[in-house]
Amino acid sequence: MELELRGITKRFPGVIANDDVNLTIKTGEVHALVGENGAGKSTLMNIMYGLHHADEGQIFIDGNPVTFETSGDAIAAGIGMVHQHFMLVPVFTVAENVVLGVEPTTGPFGKLNTAKANAQVEEISAKYGLHLDPEALIESLPVGIQQRVEILKVLFRDAEIVVFDEPTAVLTPQEIEEFFNIVESLKASGRGIVFITHKLTEALKVADRISVLRRGKTVGEADPAEIDEVGLAELMVGRPVQLVVDKAPPQPGEAILSVDQMHVVDPTGRTLVDHVSFDVHAGEIVGVAGVQGNGQTELVEALTGLRDVITGSIHLGGDDITHATPREVHSAGVAHIPEDRQRAGLVGDFSVAENMVLTRYHDDEFSTGIKMDWPKARTVAADLVEQYDVRTPSIQTPAGTLSGGNQQKVIVARELSRDLQLVIASQPTRGVDVGSIEYIHAQVVKARDEGAAVLVVSTELDEVMALSDRIIVMFRGRIVANLRRDETEHNDIGLYMAGAKEQPVKTETEKMA
Repeated sequence: MELELRGITKRFPGVIANDDVNLTIKTGEVHALVGENGAGKSTLMNIMYGLHHADEGQIFIDGNPVTFETSGDAIAAGIGMVHQHFMLVPVFTVAENVVLGVEPTTGPFGKLNTAKANAQVEEISAKYGLHLDPEALIESLPVGIQQRVEILKVLFRDAEIVVFDEPTAVLTPQEIEEFFNIVESLKASGRGIVFITHKLTEALKVADRISVLRRGKTVGEADPAEIDEVGLAELMVGRPVQLVVDKAPPQPGEAILSVDQMHVVDPTGRTLVDHVSFDVHAGEIVGVAGVQGNGQTELVEALTGLRDVITGSIHLGGDDITHATPREVHSAGVAHIPEDRQRAGLVGDFSVAENMVLTRYHDDEFSTGIKMDWPKARTVAADLVEQYDVRTPSIQTPAGTLSGGNQQKVIVARELSRDLQLVIASQPTRGVDVGSIEYIHAQVVKARDEGAAVLVVSTELDEVMALSDRIIVMFRGRIVANLRRDETEHNDIGLYMAGAKEQPVKTETEKMA
């Protein structure tokens, strides 16, 4: 099967998302589609999948023109899509999600034939090495397994071409390797794979061909055997890109954040953060490494007032903030870049300007009593948009319509554009393109160099290694290592992350005693 997109143009108010784009996808190969946030990758795939309709251009299958009015038309034509944000029903089982819409039924009233659905899912799961339990509830499964369910949904509908939109954005390193094995299996079975990604190393590793979009246009096609990461980044961004974090040696000062024996549990009493102790000093970046689900999320929530601390203490600049509210923590000079920008960082229906002052609207700078000074807020927002290179048609544009990287820049701009003692950045570049990664990393380093203490939490080990001056590793809610970056290698951290190695951990204050 050969799928061709010819002369595709798609306009939205104030922006041309796709501008005369041509793309050919063939079965039996992996075709990577790369580009900055807002380059038009997802829009192009949504047109191919029938979710959007092109203003100009045509789709061809094996040389014959086709029209997809809905995604159902695309599915019927043999096209499947695994979205970046999974479309699963949490309270349904694996099998119920896979067969949803095409359920095998029994009896006069069309009751779901659960046994047949389970058997079908088991059969196709085994065929492609996905190893899924058809009776498992989605809400009980880790992210990597949920992604397999999405893949199985596509295969169940006999897709010949499968589109993956940022498929590794929320996966651990181990899950990424497993995903690549699945991609190879799909390719070997004769399916065509479209791999949308920001991660250039992954595109070079897995693709047979790479197409590059920039600001809605196709700017080139590359052979992974003939181009490296630096060349691909420059083609994608249109300028040389610094792929290595440029930072001077740290000049750590006094301890700004001191955490002592902090213990956090869930509503059932299950331990999430197990008596952790550590310090973060002014002028240093401490990275938190670990496989997703080992307490990093709950650690950040406790530090920012979003989750109760059962025992232990948190001190900021000498002040006890153990039981402070999120507003009190923020007002004390703590910036928080949350791990999920859509759920915890932005209000998508609010404008860029409104989101820029979302955590400060009550300050004297922007309000008098109950009255907002909107001219002032808009002026500040416009300045931040320019200063932090947020690409938006207007400060009145709803933030939810921006690309992922530009949404992240809105949050970074809002959080870092004030006097700070501490920066807590959780997954700061998740799902962000290489150009935006370069920029966000530079802002984090700048905050450190201006004297703030910085805590970076990331499941991207390369990011932790690149940014950090010191690294702590979490495993099953505990800190199992506290390491100097310049004395640490990837393999060592990997052993700590897997729980295969542990060191006695002391706080920096204890080490200096």
